Amino acid sequence: MAILNRLAQIAVRPFPRMISQKGHAIFDYVNLGVFLLAAGAFWPRNKRASIAALIAGGAAFATDLLTDYSGGLVRVIPFSVHRDIDFGLAAMTAAMPGFLVFQDEHEKKFFVAEGALISAVSQLTQAEPARGKGRRERVKAA
Repeated sequence: MAILNRLAQIAVRPFPRMISQKGHAIFDYVNLGVFLLAAGAFWPRNKRASIAALIAGGAAFATDLLTDYSGGLVRVIPFSVHRDIDFGLAAMTAAMPGFLVFQDEHEKKFFVAEGALISAVSQLTQAEPARGKGRRERVKAA
């Protein structure tokens, strides 16, 4: 499954990094909602897939809350590290069917697609916020 995530990264690498940090934060929370909806939808027919969606969504939510961006709450993790963690979360998400032993079932496709999507969005996200005309840079006191 990590191969598909890597292919997604390679496929979008030539494109400019056009997603802002705020856009990335919005994607993160929409993606959390997708995981929660998937957990609810999977529950009646596949409890393992539902639990996998809750685990992946919970890990993503914890990362979102701890990141230093507009969607973060505590601001412990720098955004550049958040992007690196996202690649790990993408691999974990794609591997969940194997961990929870439902790799031969239909729900596997959801996790593989989510992993590739998370990888692609992280690759297309700007590392640093764009500097506009009206913004001043912070200068640390010596």
